[in-house]
Amino acid sequence: MAARWLERQGWAVIARRFRSGHRDLDLVARRDDLVAFVEVKARRGLGFGDPVAAVGWRKRRELGRSAAVWVDRFGRPGEAYRFDVIGVLLTPAGVRIRHVADAFGLPPPS
Repeated sequence: MAARWLERQGWAVIARRFRSGHRDLDLVARRDDLVAFVEVKARRGLGFGDPVAAVGWRKRRELGRSAAVWVDRFGRPGEAYRFDVIGVLLTPAGVRIRHVADAFGLPPPS
């Protein structure tokens, strides 16, 4: 659902469930020279909070590590990279998709 939504927004989904060891990236999408590493969170209501808020610092760290592997393998000169989060809320009234572009950055390596 999130991949189709991105494609309707003009993105090309170039990878789904990219695996790096036990870690993964849900979606990798490209538009021009911008590559977005997209974490998708879905919920059946707000009982456990907004799906976008479920991406905590540990998950961000893991996404950063997986993204570094992807860039090492497939990155091209001149590309820019960012981390996006897509929240999918499934309710009796329908589906609501919330896309947070450039949702977070990574701290510099220590």
